[in-house]
Amino acid sequence: MNLSVQVSAIRPFFGGDSRKALEQAAAFWGEIPQDVEIPLVPISRRMWWFKVLPKFALMGIKLARMQKKMPRFIAENPQWCAAMRQRIGQADRTALLALWQDEIKPYSLYAFFIANAAAADLPHRLENELRELVGSEDANALLSNLSGLSSPLESLGPVIGLSKVARGEMSRQAYMEAYGHRGENEVEYAWQRPLEDPTWLERQLGEYTKNPVDIESLMAKQKAAYQTAWKRFYKRHPRKAKSMRKRLQKAAHAAHQREAVRSESTRCSMVIRAFAQRAGELTDLGDDIFFLTIDEVLALLAGDDTACRFIPKRKETYERYRALPPYPTIIVGRFNPFDWAADANRRSDVFNANAPVNQSIQETSDTITGVPGALGTVEGIVRRLENLKDSDQFQAGEILVTTLTNIGWTPLFPRAAAIITDLGAPLSHAAIVARELGIPAVVGCGDATMQLKTGDRIRVNGGQGLVEILELVEHSVGQQ
Repeated sequence: MNLSVQVSAIRPFFGGDSRKALEQAAAFWGEIPQDVEIPLVPISRRMWWFKVLPKFALMGIKLARMQKKMPRFIAENPQWCAAMRQRIGQADRTALLALWQDEIKPYSLYAFFIANAAAADLPHRLENELRELVGSEDANALLSNLSGLSSPLESLGPVIGLSKVARGEMSRQAYMEAYGHRGENEVEYAWQRPLEDPTWLERQLGEYTKNPVDIESLMAKQKAAYQTAWKRFYKRHPRKAKSMRKRLQKAAHAAHQREAVRSESTRCSMVIRAFAQRAGELTDLGDDIFFLTIDEVLALLAGDDTACRFIPKRKETYERYRALPPYPTIIVGRFNPFDWAADANRRSDVFNANAPVNQSIQETSDTITGVPGALGTVEGIVRRLENLKDSDQFQAGEILVTTLTNIGWTPLFPRAAAIITDLGAPLSHAAIVARELGIPAVVGCGDATMQLKTGDRIRVNGGQGLVEILELVEHSVGQQ
């Protein structure tokens, strides 16, 4: 996400204050350190009034129209995707080209704008207001029951569904139809979906059987915390109770709709993946088709294979970049990832080409600060996971430390004593799911994975966004 573009475009709404403009993105992307200056895109006053502002107006109108279409999109999208994937599987080159131009591309753009229209930050804005009225703990508790005020959020669906399958309350087929398109790399078209892997669900059930968790009890506990916090709110602010109740329900509905739309727009990515796979079959490229751009794929289907000669070099380049560690949360200026990765003292939170003296890792501290994700204080042992494929190492009661989580990580959450992530914001996956399940969480820590290693003992304060290092195990000292 290029925040410079976003801030440059909207700062005139805030009297030219870049920091205030940046706050509008904080719910989605997290906080930017005060010492990081935000580079701006040159936009003249005339350009803003005659080009930028009109585009904002048009986009606002378009998104407002899209919001009205959300319920229909959620209801009809599964059938459209299933039917289109079937048609793709039967298409020849000519028919496949026509499907892309006439139906797949227009519908995919429609799904993209629907997803953008659903990206409301209402829960975050309401929480900020509630903090002023009742404090951070009760504000968090009042927004920790969004599933109870509406219906279970899509982020919780995979783990709730897994427990139902294990109890025989949901068929395997129904589970895969509902959640088989979701996972850790769901926005990557080349990634195999769980729906395509006949062993995936059995592996998940095996892990669940080894570490069974009563999801319903966790959610019921959060509902009770919400009810207790609501009683305190009603006692302190009786005149605001009626309107606040409506606003909480509206926030819950917005959160549910946002996640439902995102799930369905993700389902659309399976259609594009199916299109690419069919193109690979028809051209004998197989999965190498994913190393071509969409325009090159269309040209290939039309008989022009010129771009195929670039595939070997692109595969080589892909492997080089794939071997790199996750990039810093914030990058300012020109960035060479290979030089950065080769630096043993690199920082994983910020890279600022305009302040090279600050590029070394910060001095060791007993405290790591992040964004409050979910309330609660807990002490425990760290389990740092580089990626989800190592999740079998994660033991119940450990504190999960990783770069970033998404819906593919959800089944691990009920096992965790707490969650800590390098990346994240109040509306990130880790914060939303941890809050609904009552698991303490601190997100957006920047370089927690650089400072913490498996075996370290720490104390997590989710309400304050603090992680205290209590004991470092010997093997972690000096490791990067």
